[in-house]
Amino acid sequence: MKKNMTGGEAMALAAKANGIKQIFGIPGAQIYPLFDAFAREDFDVIVPRHEQTAGYMAMGAAKSTGRPAAMAVVPGPGVLNASSALCTAMGNCSEVLCLVGQVPSSYLGVGRGHLHELADQAGTLRSLIKDAVRIDKAEDSTAVMNAAFETMTSGRPGPVSVEMCWDTMAESWDVEIGPGGQQGIKPELDLDKIKAAAKAISSAKNPMIMCGAGAQDASKEVLALAELLNCPVTAFRSGRGVVAEDHPLYAPPVAARVLWDDCDLLIGVGSRLEMPYMRWVPGSDYHQKPQDGRTLIRIEIDQAELDRFVPDIGLLADAAEGCSALISELESQLKPNLSRSHELAEIKAKSWQLIQKVQPQMDYLNTIREVLPRNGCFVPELSQMGFATWIGGMPIYEPRTYISEGFQGTLGFGFPTALGVKAANPERAVVSVNGDGGFMFAMQELATAAQYNIGLITLVFNNNAFGNVRRDQQMGFGGRLIGADLKNPDFMRLAESFGVAGYRVSTPEQLKPVLAKAIDDNVPALIEISTVTGSEAAAWEFINMYDTPKF
Repeated sequence: MKKNMTGGEAMALAAKANGIKQIFGIPGAQIYPLFDAFAREDFDVIVPRHEQTAGYMAMGAAKSTGRPAAMAVVPGPGVLNASSALCTAMGNCSEVLCLVGQVPSSYLGVGRGHLHELADQAGTLRSLIKDAVRIDKAEDSTAVMNAAFETMTSGRPGPVSVEMCWDTMAESWDVEIGPGGQQGIKPELDLDKIKAAAKAISSAKNPMIMCGAGAQDASKEVLALAELLNCPVTAFRSGRGVVAEDHPLYAPPVAARVLWDDCDLLIGVGSRLEMPYMRWVPGSDYHQKPQDGRTLIRIEIDQAELDRFVPDIGLLADAAEGCSALISELESQLKPNLSRSHELAEIKAKSWQLIQKVQPQMDYLNTIREVLPRNGCFVPELSQMGFATWIGGMPIYEPRTYISEGFQGTLGFGFPTALGVKAANPERAVVSVNGDGGFMFAMQELATAAQYNIGLITLVFNNNAFGNVRRDQQMGFGGRLIGADLKNPDFMRLAESFGVAGYRVSTPEQLKPVLAKAIDDNVPALIEISTVTGSEAAAWEFINMYDTPKF
């Protein structure tokens, strides 16, 4: 039945029909009718202090829940402010819906200079994200929104923007809002390729599995395949937690690099395989196919990804379905190498000891892991602490509890993303670990945490520098420092001014009880960890491992 409503209400209700109940966004002239609809339809609306944070919060919510999350911003400078978050969401496969306004319809493409006008807003966004579409008539809201959700969730997930012109959003229309559309459409399995992959796997002596973001919802199936093969499973960033990192078959990066020398077959599950084919090889030349003679099998939901890096056998499939099909085919023909279990345990123990020299990061991460519950969420930042997590510091035990920035490597993503993780998972402990430089990109969002009582625990390791920039300039540019050292505010007074609990510590031993208290309190908290500039050991020898680590 049709009902009279504004275009903004039609847009909001069509999003709601697809499961959206929470919005991260900032109101403005072109989207007032949309925000009015949010108010009347009882959406959970969180208004941060910057559009970029709206995007990062939506990304954090989507990555940690495995469900689409939404943001809403004004056009032009508003959506451009959010663009770094959107391209990060594209890089790490986040299902983010960006609701955005547009100039009045008669001004589209005219270039008259209307408020917030871009020459081609949708085209600009389409160069960054999966798709950008417009609702031209409010009565089309259901069809356009359902198609947007299908695009966003099918194949390789990614952000989609839906815009509506200012006048369309404000006018009243007779609209019928239908049910939500089909989401997460999966490709059909090619059974001949499954058989070929199973045959190759059954003849391998030392297979390995590598997980990426595409495996996050296939934890049970990946583990079952690994146990059937009795082979190690590894991950770099986005695949962490698919297999619990205290499981006997999980191999952290350093252990995986040691095992790589004897690996004769690799199964990539929803992964770009950045470690072995970009970080474990010297040089930076792009190769469309592996050059090392190993057999490569990839399970990918996106044909374009299989074309970018061509495997010996490519399985176009949902990760869970692809792994299950391989298990069914292999169960009757497989003889696993049972001797690998002892070898893997020994290599893991030695690699864990080896990375302990990355100090003080490892001592702090070990302390955080002791205190953070098993299902607690951990959001690193591009920082000395964050890099230490890439090498296996801070073991992760459950899917979607390590929220990475992906290949964009976006400095400043951590704190605002973690706010979104906590807002979407209020019952879970969430810890954000930042350097002082990255934290300052969005420090104003302490106000958002306080206003909405988002009980995020934010750790700021303060070394008064962009630590990695400083080290690179010292090592590669004759020690000529430029833009590396920082003059910071008093973080305790900063926390106090925002009404956030503030603590300062300087050792892992001091951090432990403070972090435990903050988790129990479940209110916004800022913990500053004072460190000496340049004192951190570099983790990079365990990230770009061209040579096999020596125990």
